[in-house]
Amino acid sequence: MEAPRYRRVSAESGEPQRLIITEETAGVRPHAVAAVLRNITFTQNRYESFIELQEKLHQNVCRKRTLVAIGTHDLDTISGPFTFTAKAPDDIRFTPLNQSQEYTATQLMSLYKTDSHLRHYLHIIEDEPLYPIIYDSNGIVLSMPPIINGDHSKISVNTKNVFIECTATDLTKAKIVLDMIVTMFSEYCAEPFTVEEAEVVYPDGRMVTYPELAYRTETLSADYINRRVGISESADSVAQLLTRMCLKSEVVGDDGQILVEIPPTRSDVIHACDIMEDAAMAYGFNNITMTTPRTYTIANQLPLNKLTELLRMDLAAAGFTEALTFALCSQEDIADKLGKKITETRAVHISNPKTAEFQVARTTLLPGLLKTLAANRKMPLPLKLFEISDVVLKDETTDVGARNNRRLCAVYYNKSPGFEVTHGLLDRVMQLLEVRPGRKRGYYIQAAEDSSFFPGRCAEIYAHEKVVGRLGVLHPDVINGFELTMPCSALDIDLEHFL
Repeated sequence: MEAPRYRRVSAESGEPQRLIITEETAGVRPHAVAAVLRNITFTQNRYESFIELQEKLHQNVCRKRTLVAIGTHDLDTISGPFTFTAKAPDDIRFTPLNQSQEYTATQLMSLYKTDSHLRHYLHIIEDEPLYPIIYDSNGIVLSMPPIINGDHSKISVNTKNVFIECTATDLTKAKIVLDMIVTMFSEYCAEPFTVEEAEVVYPDGRMVTYPELAYRTETLSADYINRRVGISESADSVAQLLTRMCLKSEVVGDDGQILVEIPPTRSDVIHACDIMEDAAMAYGFNNITMTTPRTYTIANQLPLNKLTELLRMDLAAAGFTEALTFALCSQEDIADKLGKKITETRAVHISNPKTAEFQVARTTLLPGLLKTLAANRKMPLPLKLFEISDVVLKDETTDVGARNNRRLCAVYYNKSPGFEVTHGLLDRVMQLLEVRPGRKRGYYIQAAEDSSFFPGRCAEIYAHEKVVGRLGVLHPDVINGFELTMPCSALDIDLEHFL
């Protein structure tokens, strides 16, 4: 069947509905568009679909009503011309949708603070000195966009004439939304695919007629589509494919140029590649012949990930259980609980954390493992855990100001600290990394002080004469901070040094 042709028609009475915008709206919602669906026939399904379409548009194109708010009204219960203005909240008084009494705008804001649906939109105008409002010629309130419509003009299954107004902060989006609604539902009018025009009068006296229902044309070559999609169709065949997708097309000239008409329903067609995509859909993605890519590359595992995978297997073989913990944690976890100051940690902070548990990116894997121990205290001892993952550190030399660093962390939790077990694990890791014990080209440990570890029970790990990590027995304050009751030893190594 042929694609419908949408038309804008004049009002039968000769006088179109008019929406007058006053200059007060400039500070809150300066734009508005309008149209009329005349002699429409709703069924229960059509009516529900009509409401659902508005809700869906509100969520996506309208960006949760911040850019556009849609109002639909029973035209037989109100009379034009309509006025779109802005007033102080206490000067606005009307009966909102599905309510039985009048409220001022201020009272409505309090009423809807607990409404699960509408409370998400209150912030859009809540702090404005003036609220937008639409009246008819008798002073009846149609709506207070973007919050709620008036109860007086609400539509029902029996509504015959629908007045649609869209108020907006973005005029382009408003036009798209209006076109979308009227094209979808003009099908059910007495004269299908026709929309009655409405006039919008701006504060400066300009008068614009809506909806635009603009058809536009684009020209592109059949060769462009064939090359991009990977097919070899004639220009006539491509034009047919596009026409099947409701993009009416015809071949012009002898060089395979195709003139494509884009209807008002397709606001998503912005570039030639959008038309090419439609041609590919009509042809059928499964019908495109598979070909070998011209560029031939062999994939390879990232060396850091390969090393990580190899170590994971061997640490598990050494009797340690792998844990996978959150990359975000609280400031307390990486600072106070480990006996450090937050300023010393080089931590990357989340600017708008949703919970106290996720305030910063972790700078060490230790807190995550200690929390895992705390959650598994009832398990039989000893508990031996390890994790090989990334931590995030501030780094002024990188373009984003921070970098990931791959670390290995292991903990041993038992009635005795088990420093020798952790030391044994270090020796095994170094054996796997093929680093021999020794001061010059090998690895060794040297006594050090660290607030997270017990005094005199902490050592720095040197490999190739550089500090690559620490091991030792954790400080009792750290143990208590994570709600543990037994001693615990820990090992922390920077793996990137061994690549």
